[in-house]
Amino acid sequence: MSERSMSERSMSERSMSERSMSERSMSERSKSAQAKWRDTEFVQGYWRLADWGMSTRQLIDFIEAHIDLGITTVDHADIYGDYRCEALFGEAMQQAPHLRNQLKLVTKCGIALVSTNYPDRIVNHYNTTPEHIRQSVENSLRLLSTDHIDLLLIHRPDHLMDADAVAEAFNAIQKSGKVGQFGVSNFTPMQYDLLQSRLDTPLHTNQIEINPLSLGVFQDGSLEHLQLHGVRPMAWSPLAGGRILHEQSTQAQRVRATLATVAHELGDFSLSQMVYAWIRQLPVNPMVVIGSGKTARIAEALASKDIQLSPEQWYRIWVAATGTNVP
Repeated sequence: MSERSMSERSMSERSMSERSMSERSMSERSKSAQAKWRDTEFVQGYWRLADWGMSTRQLIDFIEAHIDLGITTVDHADIYGDYRCEALFGEAMQQAPHLRNQLKLVTKCGIALVSTNYPDRIVNHYNTTPEHIRQSVENSLRLLSTDHIDLLLIHRPDHLMDADAVAEAFNAIQKSGKVGQFGVSNFTPMQYDLLQSRLDTPLHTNQIEINPLSLGVFQDGSLEHLQLHGVRPMAWSPLAGGRILHEQSTQAQRVRATLATVAHELGDFSLSQMVYAWIRQLPVNPMVVIGSGKTARIAEALASKDIQLSPEQWYRIWVAATGTNVP
């Protein structure tokens, strides 16, 4: 072997070793950062809060109820309810401030919707400029009636995202104490790694859609990527916005029939419980976001923690979802 070939091989091996060490370091830092969230199995989603028709008193009772059930992480976004949901939740925090320290508060930014609240906008678009992120944080703090956000997510990938600028904004906001940790939502593995490469601290999560009717994250490497780095995803829309329970498509009917059969084999659990169990059995250990405003539905979801599917039962649901056997 020539000296040049030996040198190139040495450089290649050193590069691979450095990359491996970097990945291990990122994984170790991610696991350390996730310690605060280790016991989080379900998250209470508030994207439909404006549709629930709750008074502030009823909302306080609902928050207290899911805290009592063990769900202390709540998921918001600035845009939910046409920019109304954070304010509604904030009214509850104002009237019951003792609840804030019992909650881990998640919200998102980066989507700019056409709205009566923003009459100058012409088209829905993304905005991850430092100015927009900083203003979104200030707005969310004010509307949610809190002095800090536990976890801030970039809501959607932005083709114009300058990773260095976002990282600079994140670092400054974190140092101010206004946000504890950062993460992303709906990012591909490459988009995730790009932003992570610029940050001083590990991203906490990638909130992604996981359910038997939406299989994209099973195909783009997202689940393997997160498992590689020791990062737990938040699984949004686990029931596919109710489509699993009500949609009349061929796929949905296949999935419902299989869920019902497997549920009967395991002890007559509900279809919703079977979906939660199917998602939670993934080795990346997702935190499942529940979207219901009914305490009974939340209790039902929590009862799914005791369901254990066999590998064959899990794949029967997978086959129903894909419409084809595994190779």
